[in-house]
Amino acid sequence: MDMKPIFFERNRVGRVYSGGKLFHGFFGDEAKDGFLPEEWIASSVKALNKEMAHEKEGISKVKDSDVYFDELLANYPEEMLGSKQKMRILVKVLDSAVRLPAQAHPDKEFSRKHFQSEYGKTESWLILDTREDAKIFFGFKDGVTKEEFAKAIDDSETDKDAMERLMEYRRPNVGDIYLVPAKTVHAIGAGCLILEIQEPTDFTIQPEHWCDDYHLNDMEMYIGLSKEDALECFDFEKAPDTKLPPEIVQNEDGVMVEKLIKPSDTDCFIVNRITLDGGNFTPCVNDSYGVYIVVDGNGKLTGKEYARELHKGDYFFLPCCLMGRFELSGNLQVVECY
Repeated sequence: MDMKPIFFERNRVGRVYSGGKLFHGFFGDEAKDGFLPEEWIASSVKALNKEMAHEKEGISKVKDSDVYFDELLANYPEEMLGSKQKMRILVKVLDSAVRLPAQAHPDKEFSRKHFQSEYGKTESWLILDTREDAKIFFGFKDGVTKEEFAKAIDDSETDKDAMERLMEYRRPNVGDIYLVPAKTVHAIGAGCLILEIQEPTDFTIQPEHWCDDYHLNDMEMYIGLSKEDALECFDFEKAPDTKLPPEIVQNEDGVMVEKLIKPSDTDCFIVNRITLDGGNFTPCVNDSYGVYIVVDGNGKLTGKEYARELHKGDYFFLPCCLMGRFELSGNLQVVECY
């Protein structure tokens, strides 16, 4: 194990929906939609795809090596992850050119019962960019029942708007922060570049027959569950407005630190935004690792006999054993996840 921050090879993951055009302004990729619309960041999670590009699709590979991230975590759990020795988050950047199917993700109790996993899939979204007429769908409209939802599932075979009519929608703006609790119905609409932080699973129940022009099969809709069991993953209470305001906790000497997702919001992860205007910031999370994504600007990451330029779209993993030993500087904005 090299005692330095860990950078990765690019990790675009296949999905059945098209997107990725907005990656051009973030990663510098070709401005073209295709079926690799997600970048999985510092990922130890395998994608649940019907057709896998390779057996470890979804899992990050350490840059300039043949080592996959899950192998590194298994070999050095305490050094990498701290005393808990678990990687409890998955970070993605995704861009959809179409409305995704109405979906929900399990909470921990549902996952333990049906998937023998200790993790559900609560997630949060930070809006990085939008296309014209971008939308997100979040929560059922007041009064929608389980019976109406079940009927809309059947109707969606011939009526692609049946599910959309049951959900509330919002017009997202760059910088908006949303928390998406497990079991909340939601759908990313066409035209949103999102930084998504979530629990480390790929469990998605999406009981709608179509994803744009792609016809979903039962496995893709219900991931091995019966329709009856799958519908237990949806909360039919009217969803609260979980657009969250950032909380500034430091703003001096060219350094502003904002809490985006706090322990009072969820016990699944913490997300901070660090904005440097010529200042210096030393990441130092107690007994944990950190995932860092440069969302704007340019700067440097430095340590003892170490220096690396940073630019928009760069990301890295800082192991627990290296916390407090490296410094961010320059004029840049970085999102910190742990």
